[in-house]
Amino acid sequence: MDIPTQIYAEIPAALRRGVVTEWSRANKRGEAVASFLEGPCFDPQGRLFVTDIPHGRIFRLDAPDDWTLIAEYDGEPNGLALHPDGERMFIADYKQGILALDLASGRITPALPRRNSERFKGPNDLVFARNGDLYFTDQGQSGLHDPTGRVYRWRADGGLDLLIQNGPSPNGLVLSADEEVLFVAMTRDNSIWRVPLMPDGGTAKVGRFASFHGVSGPDGLAMDGEGRLMVSHASLGCVIVLSPQGEPVARLRSCRGSTVTNLALRGGRAFITESSTGAVMVADWPG
Repeated sequence: MDIPTQIYAEIPAALRRGVVTEWSRANKRGEAVASFLEGPCFDPQGRLFVTDIPHGRIFRLDAPDDWTLIAEYDGEPNGLALHPDGERMFIADYKQGILALDLASGRITPALPRRNSERFKGPNDLVFARNGDLYFTDQGQSGLHDPTGRVYRWRADGGLDLLIQNGPSPNGLVLSADEEVLFVAMTRDNSIWRVPLMPDGGTAKVGRFASFHGVSGPDGLAMDGEGRLMVSHASLGCVIVLSPQGEPVARLRSCRGSTVTNLALRGGRAFITESSTGAVMVADWPG
């Protein structure tokens, strides 16, 4: 089943920056990148936040044509996740680690910049459990040539657990409804890994839940209310919807470019970032 998308919003021309950055030299062969939107996340008031990785910016959309620059700093913000307190969003920042954004003031503070005084490889995305535990991926430049990407759980009590240390580019992640399984997009393996979370806090029998094709791979993930896994694919130009058994049941097709990187669900709709053109797309999704 193919479901069409339409443009919800586009980054205004006045906010586009066609300059070369450290991020674009590493990831876009030195091209001047005007923006690269990621990390869609809603606050408790229903306002949409997105990140702009190469330019270290976070925007709030009060309406499709109403963009507010909330923060700009020396970083490369990717994933966003709303803290259970509803007052903060946490940021997976490739350069700075895990940061916290105060929604009222726009102030950004370090939350977990390092582990044992050592910098992370490059955090990519994150998700909160209901109890306040934070799961995040540490992707760096890992891939099949160097499967050393990591997945962490930062417990609400302050403990940090290393769950995966051999990931070929761990990217988006999401918990099952019962929070007994963590799904992780392994971009350069072009697959989704299924990570059982054991009662003792560890993992066991990690397996490949689904596989794809293409020059890139799966990126941001979401779980709908029917237990279907929604996979943004960064080169196939769609969000692929998988049944609880990993079978494709629908595709939300991009109406713009093929770099579909992430999504957020709200009010029976899916809000999807198409990063190469600076667009946020929307599609009806009842789950």
